[in-house]
Amino acid sequence: MGSAHLFLGLLKLNDSLVEALFASLHTSPYRVAQTLEFVLGYGNKALISTPGLNPSARATLRKAEEEAALENEEFVSLEHLLRAIFLEQDSTTMGVLNTMDISAEDAQQQLRHLTSKGYDNLQFAVRFQSCYDETPLLNEFSRDLTMEALMEELEPVVGREPQIERMLQVLARRSKNNPVLVGEPGVGKTALVEALAMRIIEGQVPDEFRECRVVALDIAALVAGTKLRGDFEQRLQGVMREVSAAKNVLLFIDELHTLVQSAGGEGSLDAANLFKPLLARGEFRCIGATTQEEYRRHIESDPALERRFQMIVVPEATIDETIACLRTLRPRYENFHEVTITDAALESAAQLSKRYIQERFLPDKAIDLVDEAAARARVRRTLPPRAIQVLRDQLLSTTREKDYTISQEDFPKALALLKREQQLRHDLWLAEQSWMTDITPYPVVDEEDIAHIVSSWTGIPVTRLSTSERRMLLSLENELHKRVVGQNEAVQAVARAVRRARSSMHDGRRPIGSFLFVGPTGVGKTELARALADIVFSDHNALLRFDMSEFMESHHVSRLIGTPAGYAGYEQAGQLVESVRRRPYSVVLFDEIEKAHPKIFDLLLQILEDGTLTDARGQTVSFKDTIIVLTSNAGVEQLTTGSMSFLPRQKNAEVLQHQEIERIRQRVLPALKNLLRPELLNRFDDIIIFHSLTKEHLRQIVDMFIQQTKERLDSRFNTLPVKLEVTSQARELLVQVGYDASYGARQIRRTIQTLLDDMLAEAILRGDIVEGDEVLIDADPETRSLVHVKAAAMPALATSASQKGHRTPTTIGAA
Repeated sequence: MGSAHLFLGLLKLNDSLVEALFASLHTSPYRVAQTLEFVLGYGNKALISTPGLNPSARATLRKAEEEAALENEEFVSLEHLLRAIFLEQDSTTMGVLNTMDISAEDAQQQLRHLTSKGYDNLQFAVRFQSCYDETPLLNEFSRDLTMEALMEELEPVVGREPQIERMLQVLARRSKNNPVLVGEPGVGKTALVEALAMRIIEGQVPDEFRECRVVALDIAALVAGTKLRGDFEQRLQGVMREVSAAKNVLLFIDELHTLVQSAGGEGSLDAANLFKPLLARGEFRCIGATTQEEYRRHIESDPALERRFQMIVVPEATIDETIACLRTLRPRYENFHEVTITDAALESAAQLSKRYIQERFLPDKAIDLVDEAAARARVRRTLPPRAIQVLRDQLLSTTREKDYTISQEDFPKALALLKREQQLRHDLWLAEQSWMTDITPYPVVDEEDIAHIVSSWTGIPVTRLSTSERRMLLSLENELHKRVVGQNEAVQAVARAVRRARSSMHDGRRPIGSFLFVGPTGVGKTELARALADIVFSDHNALLRFDMSEFMESHHVSRLIGTPAGYAGYEQAGQLVESVRRRPYSVVLFDEIEKAHPKIFDLLLQILEDGTLTDARGQTVSFKDTIIVLTSNAGVEQLTTGSMSFLPRQKNAEVLQHQEIERIRQRVLPALKNLLRPELLNRFDDIIIFHSLTKEHLRQIVDMFIQQTKERLDSRFNTLPVKLEVTSQARELLVQVGYDASYGARQIRRTIQTLLDDMLAEAILRGDIVEGDEVLIDADPETRSLVHVKAAAMPALATSASQKGHRTPTTIGAA
């Protein structure tokens, strides 16, 4: 008699430990015993003498005695004997177990886990074993959540007591005892069912549920591979027969809407029609989970299916509930990532995710924040700093260059490279020692790490203000004035709004700022919005511009928020809501609002007051981190037709500008009241009047455009740049020729393109301007054009240009 016969005898003991062990390994002692008997054979029944122990059996018993001695046990128990058998790697027993996909490591691990839990859980596992053996098809296409709870593989669940109690009440009903959990993605519907499984393990359920199994059915696995007609129905009916016969199975179907139209082959029925009779007769109990939208679309549309389920609404977790959930999960994430997570980080994750991540729901989004912040801390601990990587690259490059130099027998240069290599090795050693010293065994994840992840997800700066950013915000007016000339009132208003938002002093329920820019065309209204995107948001793509001339009809509203269901194109998202959803931290510009249809104004009411907008699909988009800008020329047409001119440059220029603003305001406000309803006008943070430009302002604008021309020349001749000089007379001519009361500064841009940029382009194409030239532009007062574009080689660059074969430039000519 060998050790395999000893193991066969243990399998037939009907002991709770043996049954629980193989239940956790997803098999049964009976199956293992059958396979082992087939391998060993039955021997000669005529022999009546008692067989002795062979060397392998004696070795197994000695090993069991050693295991008992290691634990200071007086007697050898069943646990010690099983452990000794599993330690025999090449035995017949392990060969049989390996054919059943059971390794020695798995068996020992489960044995240790079961014995550490005590015999209460062993008895509990044994109660499930008979039912587990009776449902082989269900076991193939499902997960036993109760067994996972027994093995402590499920995440703990905090709170949700009302929903769990309501679920138990529905399950205890005589008929229609099928609850369906309905809630948004990420609110914890599946976690509620897992909480029920853990309550069953802990015995915190009514008596009728103490021996129940919670089994999660995988509809996708059922459908997979069902090519022929009837394959899917055959599988599903087999599963339902096993569940009905078992009596103690609570069938959980996640994503319940997949029951509808889930058949595999052509002409097949959907799964819902197969479920309806069994649900109506109460032959088994089913727990479903789905979202509000999917429930409305697939379940409510089938009244016969809907009446068989009892809906339980699962609301989004509150911030306090989310923090409690995060504190429960914290040890698991700390152990996995080998970090320390502070309480402040957990509170910050709940609060910041609620505030800035609008398209997802608590507690799921807060858990993801903590997980990624912990992962970031772990990755930063293992990856070397950028400085070390640069030193390594330099060392590798120097070593390769030294080897090549030696191969070329350039020994003086090789000696210099050797010294550099030694110095780099020393510097790298110092840097690595410093880095290793600074590494902490368990990095700390705090609220700043959470804020960094939120910023990377949304693009919204919620981290602490750096010194450079503080200086930028305090001098924001100066930065904006580099792009927008004049218009002090407008620049100051938007700068104040940005500072309030960045210092967390603005009302978080409304946009950062909402402004109505009113004034003549070409005075800087749109340019100020562009400057905000470039300077404050550090990205010109952060300007979301909508030309209201494209929304002059009532049906054009659907282009902004999406088309209602039933109309062509309803599956496409609206331009406005989709743009803000993808870039929540941006400047939203509604240009020339007076051209829009009045229905567009109704959308602005919700945006300006609540900071949100609901699209045609019922999804809410947050505008709380945007700056809303509307521009309008309403009421200024009369001011720009013949009566408008330069403001005189006098000592009391500010007084005159103020008078100009008041004059425009008197004309504009009545026109705005006729255009916009009072409730909309009252929702703007400020209605800003843009005054006309003085001659000094226009000179500054000319200087800005000339500087842009110089930058384009530098990019064209990047090796030896061309020096462009424009005389004051030429600049004054551009101001006089370019100003038009009807077009403002835009006419100056067109004038510079015509008189200056076109002249330079032709000279470059003719070869009259080459690298290193100095180009001088002057004005001809008689012809009112730019003339004498001279090119004289710069002294410092003339030699270099001649060496490259460039000729000495000559006079180009007149425009």
